[in-house]
Amino acid sequence: MYMKDSIAANRDVSFIELNEDLYLAVACDSCGGIGEKERDVVRVPPYIVGRFTTRVALMEILSVGAKPKTLTAAICNEPDPTGKGMLIGIKDELKDLSPNLPITISTEKNMKTCQTGLGITIIGLVEKESLRINETKAGDKLYCVGMPKVGNEISLDDPEIANSLLVKELLEIPAVHAIIPVGSKGLKGEAEMLASFLGLELEWNKNLLIDIQKTAGPATCVLVTCPAELEISNPQPIFLLASTK
Repeated sequence: MYMKDSIAANRDVSFIELNEDLYLAVACDSCGGIGEKERDVVRVPPYIVGRFTTRVALMEILSVGAKPKTLTAAICNEPDPTGKGMLIGIKDELKDLSPNLPITISTEKNMKTCQTGLGITIIGLVEKESLRINETKAGDKLYCVGMPKVGNEISLDDPEIANSLLVKELLEIPAVHAIIPVGSKGLKGEAEMLASFLGLELEWNKNLLIDIQKTAGPATCVLVTCPAELEISNPQPIFLLASTK
């Protein structure tokens, strides 16, 4: 029976084999200390917290070829106004790709909270033949699409950061082998983990225009591998980082 071992240790998605043709895919993301409460470190509305936290989990699920089937939102604050604001952001983030996705919600109703917290889990299904992992080969080029940004550097309408529609477009390019949303590990961490797992080496370009060690926060850029020049219609910038050998 077909099974790709050690996937969970090398990607931010876990897989559960349902049968010989189908997998359950699970992705999650958390956000803490970002919001409008007294002890939050980064000050943004709950709506933004809901949107970006959902975006990370959605991009992870889509990037492996899975189709989202349900979402859970663990809101670590009161239902209103914080929970309400987050929920609006969650639904707005889903409306372009999964507008009817069932959502299960839990909020904190027993305690008053002084920091904002949110956990998002998305569960999807993916067929064996559609699974987009472990396809990177020697000779592939590594690209970064989008800019690594974090905290106060990020805004919702920033044309330089990645989003779910970008992942959808990349999935439709036959030559693309891997799509990896980048978070706190940074581009270098994600690329080295991918190469090590597949037994490949990386030859980094000199004089790179972006910081490959910087955290990309809520997946503001994606790592892409393909053997050809990468062209997309989305406005995000593209950087050639390295080649595999």
